[in-house]
Amino acid sequence: MRKIMLVLKNEIITLISRPSFWLALIGLPVVGALIFAGVGAINKSAGASQTVSQVVSGPQDTRPEGYVDLSGIIRQIPESVPPKTFVSFIDEASGRAALAAGKISALYIVPADYIQSGKLTSIRPDLNPLAGSGGQSGLFTWMLQVNLAGGNTLFANLLNGPLKVDDVSLAPASIAPNENNPLALWTPYIITLIFYMLIVGSATLLLSNISKEKENRVIEMLLTSVTSRQLLTGKIIGLGIVGLGQTLFWFGTSYILLNLSGRTFQLPSSIHLPFSFLAWGLVYFLLGYAVYASLMAGLGALAPNLREASQATFVITLPLMVPLFLSSSVFMQAPNGMIAIVLSLFPLSAPVAMMARLSAGGVAWWQPWLAVALLAATIVFVVRAVAGMFRAQALLSGQGFKFNLFFRALAGKL
Repeated sequence: MRKIMLVLKNEIITLISRPSFWLALIGLPVVGALIFAGVGAINKSAGASQTVSQVVSGPQDTRPEGYVDLSGIIRQIPESVPPKTFVSFIDEASGRAALAAGKISALYIVPADYIQSGKLTSIRPDLNPLAGSGGQSGLFTWMLQVNLAGGNTLFANLLNGPLKVDDVSLAPASIAPNENNPLALWTPYIITLIFYMLIVGSATLLLSNISKEKENRVIEMLLTSVTSRQLLTGKIIGLGIVGLGQTLFWFGTSYILLNLSGRTFQLPSSIHLPFSFLAWGLVYFLLGYAVYASLMAGLGALAPNLREASQATFVITLPLMVPLFLSSSVFMQAPNGMIAIVLSLFPLSAPVAMMARLSAGGVAWWQPWLAVALLAATIVFVVRAVAGMFRAQALLSGQGFKFNLFFRALAGKL
């Protein structure tokens, strides 16, 4: 235990003594403060705000648009369409002449066989593909629908689908998401993304550390004084403390910046994240970090340099990315389905998947505990296996990284 503490202290002191660590620690809040200050200055200046708005959205074209109805469908203009929005032309030639003269900004041609073909021609003087994606072009489509519905605007609305869908959730009422609050529905995805970034970001510190120490032969000297398991355990705990402290510092400074900008961060009343959720979050972050930090350490031990090790991280973190890819289709729609349960219990995806399910609610009480037990067992296995890689890495020194060597070493066959 004493040697583990020595390694732990050495890792913390070595990391916090690097200028790059302080640059990342302080640089991110400084950039955030500058952004908040810039946004605040723009909001206080009406002229600057208007200029930015014009640059982002571009100048608005107030000219009407024209149309040529060769099908005879358009008999009336709905009341919801503002006056002088559209101008009717008797033929395409007159419409094109008005467009060329700049009297109209666009020309729509409804062919005689529109009901059979469903085709519509839109003519514009510019090449901007976004020009016809909304605005008045949407109004023209709406006008066509109303006329096809015989002037019945309600029926025209129903052509696009139901006006309102009542979703009935079988989950307990206290955890059912509020359909009127999109943020409540997207909470599982947000939680998944945050935990993925925290775990991978913290674990990558160990990959960089091991790779650099292997390149300069420091790790070989350390192994003459401590066992490989003591070295790995001390590094995981030491870098984990630094990574957790760095994350808490960033969250703290973000909260302070929000308060200084005159804003406060409050979760909507439809999102219920009790204290137990925060406690589970800390547990799964630490366990997930321990698993992936150990795997990253093994990757750094076998890879000849940091560049090759970084290229292989995608495969190592792939199980953790699966819940992120399936967040919208699984954890937001069926958080208690079979796929979600399996991913939340599988140790390599559990740190992210279980937190996504807990944010959605309705998780059986025994499932988080089972996932913690499986994660703890995985940590013991991975730490022992990766400690063996530190003994095998001297034999593999100078060789290019290969995944078959990594998995064989992880299984203890080297």
